[in-house]
Amino acid sequence: MSAAGRQARATSADELCRQAYAACAGPAAGVALVAVGGYGRGELAPHSDLDVVLVHDDGLDLGDLGSTLWYPLWDSGRRLDHSVRSMTEVLEAAADLRVALGLLDARHLAGDPGLTLRLRTTMLADWRRQARTRLPELRALTRKRHGVTGELAHVSVPDVKEAEGGLRDAGVLRAIEASWLVDASTPALEAARQLLLDVRDEVHELAGRPSDRIGPEMWAPLAERLDLADAEAAQRHVRSLGRRIGHLSRLAWRRTDSVTTRPTGEKGRRTPALERVAPGIALSRGEIVLDAGTRPGDDPTLLLRAAAEAASRDAVLAPTTAARLVREGAALPAPWPAPARDALVRLLASGPALVPVWETLDEVEGIATFLPEWEQIRLLPHASPVHRFTVDRHVVETCAEAGALIRGVRRPDLLLVAALLHDIGKSSLHDHSVAGEPVARKVVTRMGFTDLDAEVVASLVRWHLLLADLATTRDPDDPATTAELLTHVPDAASLELLRALTEADAKAASAAAWTTWRASLVDRLVSRASSALGVDVAPVPPAEPVPVPDVVRREAGAVSVEVTPHEAGATVTVIAADRVGLLADVAGGLAALRVPVQAARAWGQVDAEGEWGVSSWEVPDAYLDAAVVRERIRRVVDGDQRLPGLSARADDELPPIVEVRADASRASLVLEIRTSDRPGVVHRVLTTLAGLGLTVASAHVSTLGPQAVDVFYVQEVGGVRPSEERAAAAAHAVRTALGG
Repeated sequence: MSAAGRQARATSADELCRQAYAACAGPAAGVALVAVGGYGRGELAPHSDLDVVLVHDDGLDLGDLGSTLWYPLWDSGRRLDHSVRSMTEVLEAAADLRVALGLLDARHLAGDPGLTLRLRTTMLADWRRQARTRLPELRALTRKRHGVTGELAHVSVPDVKEAEGGLRDAGVLRAIEASWLVDASTPALEAARQLLLDVRDEVHELAGRPSDRIGPEMWAPLAERLDLADAEAAQRHVRSLGRRIGHLSRLAWRRTDSVTTRPTGEKGRRTPALERVAPGIALSRGEIVLDAGTRPGDDPTLLLRAAAEAASRDAVLAPTTAARLVREGAALPAPWPAPARDALVRLLASGPALVPVWETLDEVEGIATFLPEWEQIRLLPHASPVHRFTVDRHVVETCAEAGALIRGVRRPDLLLVAALLHDIGKSSLHDHSVAGEPVARKVVTRMGFTDLDAEVVASLVRWHLLLADLATTRDPDDPATTAELLTHVPDAASLELLRALTEADAKAASAAAWTTWRASLVDRLVSRASSALGVDVAPVPPAEPVPVPDVVRREAGAVSVEVTPHEAGATVTVIAADRVGLLADVAGGLAALRVPVQAARAWGQVDAEGEWGVSSWEVPDAYLDAAVVRERIRRVVDGDQRLPGLSARADDELPPIVEVRADASRASLVLEIRTSDRPGVVHRVLTTLAGLGLTVASAHVSTLGPQAVDVFYVQEVGGVRPSEERAAAAAHAVRTALGG
């Protein structure tokens, strides 16, 4: 089947309708026979209805024309959906969105062409005039339909018309385009729509009736009709079309929402304003784009950094920007530079916001630029019916689920990368865990992780099903079960990573895969294994000493600030005489400038001339002025600087986790804090500790997408380890300060 076949069927139906109208002596003025919907577009499938409306001027008496016209059409054996309405009645019926959408495609068949033209002109004018109210209604109707039919790309028995990403959504995009509010139509959309119409034609022929659902038994004959290799190739073809239309639909709706929620009197700029959010990257009307003057070929990390910015801000990664970065961007070296690795981790840590950004990367073939192994699982159907997604989408959903669990592990980056790679061996005919292990090791090494980290991730991929299998098929309280688990999971850090990966993998599969009962069995086994392992906390290596500037040594209260730009922003190094509250004042100075802190480390140095506090802060602003930072710190110290308060925690955010790692250090109280990355978190924690008279011997701050994982080594003045009572009080105070 093809567009030519559909047009031939429409042409045949047109001739039939014109003959029927002529046989009834239909008038040439004041009355028109009009095709609407798919027939109006000239896109008839083999068993499609003929959707027609007999329209007439108000007050015109049609006699028996309306009742006799349909008989020759029925006698021809064609399925008919018909109505007779005056012009006013047509416009009233258009209050129903389904009717309105069909009328947008009205096409003249017979009778008065001027009346058909007037109908089309009036309908389009009304649609554009009411677009700000009608499009939100259409959005709600579309969401309701998606909730019933699921996604064409993933459901086991997809409906090529009604499912999300199906032909109905393609028609909705045409309606959005007709509103003139958003450019929703693209060459990619039209190409996918035509190919999906071809699929629908063949489904009709195979079913022998007007059915749009593809049952499991239809994939093989459908592949033969579409000249594809086999049933799996047919699935990949159809699901890829659904994924493309679904992605374009979600993108168009986000842009539509942005327009319809804008105040009516607010006029948009001809050229949208650019807000620089990172080196080379800007935000424009909710979309991540390239900053003015940025050359993609100069920075191989740009694609990943742009994707990370979009996901962490829940913004759109502009497809044209992503496509340009793929087309013109420089190749990543092996091993990756640190900014690329950090950007990938931030991207994967972004929770549900990861999914649409990853879809954009997939659509522009950007994933292959940093993860060529992705093609092995792209659009691969799952063999197990428990899975609600294709393998590639399941992997992305696993990463999104893992993003909510990174507070519970010491190496969130390894959890997220393991989630990305846990099913990378699915295309193999052998055990996918075994097949995926060497692939994961190779990928993680290429990303620039250490050999030890690569072994941890490879082991997680190899044994990612072990914990669930043992917990549900063996007695979790049997020492032999614990012993078998610990044969493959040698330490506490790996155990907590495996526990989090198990939960994320199950939740991404389906709601039935992670029940309260299953979670309790897993947790019981993990508890037994943890007791057997004991506490295993690696010491933090000491920082390398840095030279203390002469001005800091000579002048009381002097602060040295040095800004070192790099490809992902800048490193701000601050040195001053050590004292209680120094770090809080530095964090306050950065907060006053509203500079996000992506990572930080602080430590103390002692020499013959005194004790010095050194801190190093990673920020996304490569153009930060050291003198301005120094001045803001001085104003904070003097009490002249008004500081922004800690932004409120969203209702759907998890409360902060503040834990005392009792055995992590003999010299210091170790506070580990996991919380949503909100402006002012570091400053609030440090201010709280300073208010208790506690000093920070060293700090280790990291931001992973929307999550902050911060570790503070805290002492009493004079270098004494705080007592248990003081430790508990400090943890409670910090938890309270963060809104816990």
